[in-house]
Amino acid sequence: MLDHIISWVVFLPLLGIPLVFALPKDKGKWVALGVTLIDFIIAMPLFAGFNKSIAGISNAQQMQFVERHDWIPSLGAFYYVGVDGLSITMILLTLLIGVLATLASWNINKSQRGYFSMFLLLQSAMLGVFVALDLVLFFLFWELMLFPMYFLIGVWGGPRRVYAAIKFFLFTLLGGVGMLLSFIAMWYFAPGGRTFDIIEIMTRVAEGGVFTGPDIFGMPFAKVIFVVLFIGFAIKVPIFPFHTWLPDAHVEAPTAISVILAGVLLKMGTYGFLRINFPLFPDAFEWFRDTLVTLAIINIIYGALCALAQKDLKKMVAYSSISHMGFILLGLAAATPQGLNGAMLQMFNHGTITAMLFLLVGVVYDRAHHREINGFGGLAAVTPVYAALTSIAFMAAIGLPGLSGFISEFLILAGSFKVYQVPTILAGTGIILGAGYMLWSYQRVFFGPINEKYKEMTDVKLVEVLSLAPLVVITVYLGIFPNSIIAYFEVSLNHISRLLLP
Repeated sequence: MLDHIISWVVFLPLLGIPLVFALPKDKGKWVALGVTLIDFIIAMPLFAGFNKSIAGISNAQQMQFVERHDWIPSLGAFYYVGVDGLSITMILLTLLIGVLATLASWNINKSQRGYFSMFLLLQSAMLGVFVALDLVLFFLFWELMLFPMYFLIGVWGGPRRVYAAIKFFLFTLLGGVGMLLSFIAMWYFAPGGRTFDIIEIMTRVAEGGVFTGPDIFGMPFAKVIFVVLFIGFAIKVPIFPFHTWLPDAHVEAPTAISVILAGVLLKMGTYGFLRINFPLFPDAFEWFRDTLVTLAIINIIYGALCALAQKDLKKMVAYSSISHMGFILLGLAAATPQGLNGAMLQMFNHGTITAMLFLLVGVVYDRAHHREINGFGGLAAVTPVYAALTSIAFMAAIGLPGLSGFISEFLILAGSFKVYQVPTILAGTGIILGAGYMLWSYQRVFFGPINEKYKEMTDVKLVEVLSLAPLVVITVYLGIFPNSIIAYFEVSLNHISRLLLP
């Protein structure tokens, strides 16, 4: 089984879909929980057997648990999967969020079979993106994710769910079309001969190979392809000005889908930067680097200011995600070892912290049926456990020392300050604004006079505690022992840093 462990991890959720329809309709949630838990368990040998010391990506031999089989010989496309430090970190995050999002879906009553079948399909698609080492396979998983997410928002979302689902679909499809055309062009003009093999292309580029395509609109081929790919991944992050789909999708999506959206899907964009966009086009990266930094600062400050202005608690968290993803982009643009390691750590930490925030918003929405920040007040006296859990999540999002958000932001700022002093200082204002909107929201919801309508509000239930407790533990643990996760991806990212900053 170890020879095919990646395939088992990726496709096991699909095996749960027939069970969802075969069993009584109210058993779908148990099937989804069982499948996601088993998937997490069978992935344990993947993490235990991963050799952290050879996690570089300069050639195929340094990938681990590799599977490679003929798939479409006429195109030279392979079923080619494997993991390195980047992949395995994102797999761990996806599997964890999958289990917790299943628990967060426990109260879904509308068309349970349809919901949980789409949920499991989405889980497989996300896992596939993080292990694909062939451009065609990568694109297949990337686009497959669109189908279930469209229905999960459009059928089970809020009052404006159809609008939000269509907007999400069109934005992501637009980026996907550009990505497909870029992959075809990369295959045709790949240095050293045509191939869809991501690792092979990366190896050739590291050895001095270049894409030999013609100029497009007067611009060098590599720069055009880099920008088109960047837009495709930037939509997913999302980076200003491609961010407008995110608040709508978050507000209308069910709680569990908001958790997946913020916890995993946004990271697919930054993962695409690290896996394909930047290391395959290092010269274009250097040319575009200052623009990356500018966009990162816009994301940080603009997202924070928008969050500060929100009256809806869920929309506030959504805009805070835009701000925090800006920090990740800043670390990637710096390309120093500290910046890249901080960005990758922030990808994992943001996934867990934001998942916790959306779960907590879902708790209060289930009881009050609204998310207006000013519509609460004094909940700390009524729901003390809920208030305590929310305080941990808010403090982690702010970047309080001792919690996981601090060390990742610290590494990003330390790494970026070496090359971009003024932008790094400007990025620091995002932390101040973050403290402002988080603490102000917390004060209005939990302190002050008790709103009489909610004086009998019940505290968190067992299933809610079960979904939140692992995230609290991870947030505290990684705030104290961050190297336990950094060790997985440090070697890989140091290698990428050398590619980008020779």
